Order: sequence, then C-alpha cells, then structure tokens
Amino acid sequence: MAALMALLVLTFASFFATSFADPELLQDVCVADLNSAVKVNGFPCKANVSADDFFFAGLANPGLTNNTFKSKVTGANVQNIPGLNTLGVSLARIDYAPGGINPPHTHPRATEVVFVLEGELDVGFITTANVLISKKIKKGEVFAFPRGLVHFQKNNGNSPAAVIAGFNSQFPGTQSIATTLFGATPPVPDNVLTMAFQVGTKEVQKIKSRFAPKM
Repeated sequence: MAALMALLVLTFASFFATSFADPELLQDVCVADLNSAVKVNGFPCKANVSADDFFFAGLANPGLTNNTFKSKVTGANVQNIPGLNTLGVSLARIDYAPGGINPPHTHPRATEVVFVLEGELDVGFITTANVLISKKIKKGEVFAFPRGLVHFQKNNGNSPAAVIAGFNSQFPGTQSIATTLFGATPPVPDNVLTMAFQVGTKEVQKIKSRFAPKM
C-alpha cells in the first residue's frame, strides 16, 4: 500500500505540474503559517520549516463511513500539509460503504482526478449544457472531473470502495449542492427555493430541517 500511495502522489504531481489552478510559486518553498493573522490569497510563509510540514499519514487507513451518506472524505491539502502552500496540488482519500455516496458537489478551484483503490463506483459530472457524462469505474481505473462542474460518486456494490483523488490546487474547496442550498447560514429564503425547485414551502422546510447545523 505504501508503494502504491507513493506512486499515486508522483503520478498526480506530474499530471498537474503544467496545469496549476493556483498562482505559481516564486521560491523553493513557502510553508503555510496557518496561525497567521495576515490574510492573503493562500497563506503567509512561516520562518522555520521541518520535514513534518510536508508529511501526512491520514490517507493510510480507511475513513469511518457510519454517517448519513455512508462515505468519508479525508483531505490532504494545505490545511494538514502546510508545505503544499503555493505548490498547486493536493490529494484526498474517499471511502464508501456499500450504498454510500459522495453527493453532488463542485470544486470551484480545481479539476479532480480519482484513482480507484478498491471496489466499483458509478461516477459522473454534468456539463453546463445539462449533459450527464457518467461511467462505472473499478479498481485500478481513473476518471476525471472538470473544474467547477457538478459531480458525484456512488457505490452501488455490495462491498466497500475507496479512491485517491488528486487536485491541481492546494485547497480546491468543496461546495455540496444540497448542503449549500438547504443548510446555508443565514438560510436561503424559502420563496427562492420553492420557485427554483417547483415545490411547496412545506417540502422546502422539511429538507432544510435535515440539513440544519447540529447544535
């Protein structure tokens, strides 16, 4: 597994080397100072750098999938690998229980490429012309999701599935469609959602109650 993970990192790094979504770096390294009060497009550089700033072990083991969507996304971005600051690349591991879904969402700052570690997934994205591009992918196969387009992954099999995802951004961002519309704070007005989805106020309020922040 360690050798496979190392190969994946090198492959993703090579793939994204000429397609940065982030501004290019102007020095060898700029390890993010995540505690700085200075706000810039990215993070300020910290003075003292160590190997740990470029290390993360969080993708080695499956994430817990005992939740509503039966899936877990474990990010390996600048927030937990500060050395990625200005390098224009990050990873994530996504685990899916049988029946699990990574629900429709977008990454506003990055294209995504997934490599299937195990299992099978039904994946797809929707173009701005409302055309669904979808495919079933299995262990060892790769699928790409263009930057900014709504996409999803669903495990319709009877066994767990997992992927490693690569992004051409240190912090691609994720905007889940349902959570964004029905769980925003302050809330999106009911009359906006009732007209957009052509449903009644009671239906909108019922869906909102399911996405309300846990207190």
